[in-house]
Amino acid sequence: MAEDGSKRDSIQMNMKGCQTNNGFVQNEDIPELDLDPGSSEHILGPEEPNAKSIQPYAGMPKEVLFQFSGQARYRVPREILFWLVVVSVLVLIGATIAIIAISPKCLDWWQAGPMYQIYPRSFKDSDKDGNGDLKGIQDKLDYITTLNIKTIWITSFYKSSLKDFRYGVEDFREIDPIFGTMEDFENLLAAIHDKGLKLIIDFIPNHTSDKHAWFQLSRTRTGKYTDYYIWHDCAHENGITTPPNNWLSVYGNSSWHFDEVRNQCYFHQFLKEQPDLNFRNPDVQEEIKEIMQFWLTKGVDGFSFNAVKFLLEAMHLRDEIQVNASQVPDTVTRYSELYHDFTTTQEGMHDLVRSFRQTMDQYSREPGRYRFMGTEAYAESIDRTMRYYGLSFIQEADFPFNNYFTTLDTLSGNTVHEVITAWMENMPEGKWPNWMTGGPDITRLTSRLGHQYVNIMNMLLFTLPGTPITYYGEEIGMGNILATNLNESYDVNTLLSKSPMQWDNSSNAGFSEGNHTWLPTSSDYHTVNVDVQKTQPTSALKLYQALSLLHADELLLSRGWFCLVRNDSHVLVYTRELDGIDRVFIVVLNFGESTLLNLQEMISGLPVRLSIKLSTNSASKGSQVDTRGIFLERGEGVVLEHKMKNLLHHQTAFRDRCFISNRACYSSALDILYSSC
Repeated sequence: MAEDGSKRDSIQMNMKGCQTNNGFVQNEDIPELDLDPGSSEHILGPEEPNAKSIQPYAGMPKEVLFQFSGQARYRVPREILFWLVVVSVLVLIGATIAIIAISPKCLDWWQAGPMYQIYPRSFKDSDKDGNGDLKGIQDKLDYITTLNIKTIWITSFYKSSLKDFRYGVEDFREIDPIFGTMEDFENLLAAIHDKGLKLIIDFIPNHTSDKHAWFQLSRTRTGKYTDYYIWHDCAHENGITTPPNNWLSVYGNSSWHFDEVRNQCYFHQFLKEQPDLNFRNPDVQEEIKEIMQFWLTKGVDGFSFNAVKFLLEAMHLRDEIQVNASQVPDTVTRYSELYHDFTTTQEGMHDLVRSFRQTMDQYSREPGRYRFMGTEAYAESIDRTMRYYGLSFIQEADFPFNNYFTTLDTLSGNTVHEVITAWMENMPEGKWPNWMTGGPDITRLTSRLGHQYVNIMNMLLFTLPGTPITYYGEEIGMGNILATNLNESYDVNTLLSKSPMQWDNSSNAGFSEGNHTWLPTSSDYHTVNVDVQKTQPTSALKLYQALSLLHADELLLSRGWFCLVRNDSHVLVYTRELDGIDRVFIVVLNFGESTLLNLQEMISGLPVRLSIKLSTNSASKGSQVDTRGIFLERGEGVVLEHKMKNLLHHQTAFRDRCFISNRACYSSALDILYSSC
């Protein structure tokens, strides 16, 4: 009993008088107390003070701590702080999601920089046989990186005959020996990726070579291959074929050719050595899908799909309508003499293109490995070309290749403006444009328009919104070769733009160390070559490098607004601007006779003098111009820099003259760009 009393006295001391505790816990050995009000044992006597009146002290036991923690003055602030933390976290999460949702999408790799198109047989010969090859391309990757190129585009290198520049493919899964081996391709692809570049390749789904295994099996009616091509009965007597209808080949004459093995005619939109595949056959569609998967598995970053408008033909086989109704039908032999309503852009063709897109999307799921899809839609009207972008909810191509500049035989501010506005006004909202001035089957710009336009057209390409595409040699101003004895089974006119790349002034322009080249080099290679121009501050190559670097460094050029200021028979003036940036670039290009321009009459608020950011005349770079009178020679262009707070695309006068690929608005309050304008 005495022992129990001693313990109780100790507890009472703790509860009553020990409001100051010098760090010694006196009750650690005391058994836990049941402070439940319903407990039968009452620790504090009736005359003892209530625990609620006692102040907290250091080292109090948990039983006493519980007494205080349950009081409102301690519990309420604790709960308020807890819910404030919860609400703050939820607000931060919501704000983060909202900012991500409304922020403009980052540019993908195929949007972020220029593409460089290479015709592999003419770029660089590594084995001295006079033909460019895949190893040659790999040897020149360092040069390509100096151009600030992001994507390399290699045209057809599949195993094929010499017909139609290797677009009559004998085996879609093999490299033509003239270009090397599959190992060479894999090494090239790895080297391209090591440089941080991407690779897209040509793909030709419309037809094959007549030497392809599928065609050989089809002409003998073997199994599923019987209907892999488009066959039809036709009369063939005394060596003369009477075709099923008047359909014509792109190269002229009937698009039907009699096959003596199968005793039927097969359809070909191009050469007779290139029979068209039957895309109404599901097995053919599956074959094409598997070929795409083969190259995507190899690691290619995308495809340029050629001749897609020819994929389907009308099943009724009715004659196409003559352009000149009075022309004698038997004399209609040229492709341009018919309206091709039954052999191009048939219903269901875009469904096929969408199926190509779906296959590529399966390989785009890995972060950073989006697979690009471009379509060749040459000679299409602008409205038909735009259909290759797809619909707002169904994607097709990332973009159809824009070759409309290549159709211009003369230049003026008006004609260049028409090409730009035709594309930008018709392009579906949110899609991405592209621009090119040359290609393998197009007369080179220098030969078509004149050498004085090389620099100004490169300046145009790099200051327009979208992806600039350069055909090899355009960066140094290469021209067509002159027609000579070309020992090739091609249309001579389409050979002239495929001459060997001009690397230096050594034998064969540095293209090959062999005794001959498959095509002759241009006669101007002693002065128009990479080696000479890389040391000349005033060269086309130096300006090209400066333009591509500016395009890479400036958001104004890579994703800003394009606002047309003026166009006439001589000049084209436009700005590049972006909300949130108080600088603008004013681009002034003169395609006509020497001109004196007063920019202050065109744009209000311009200072008297502006700095030249870049000029086709290298001596002018970094200097200033008088905006009351800018004098430009033919083929001269300048990029001026100016601080402007009231951007043109906000001004009523320019509202219908401004375009942008990826719309973004600026919040000055939050200092962010947002897409929900």
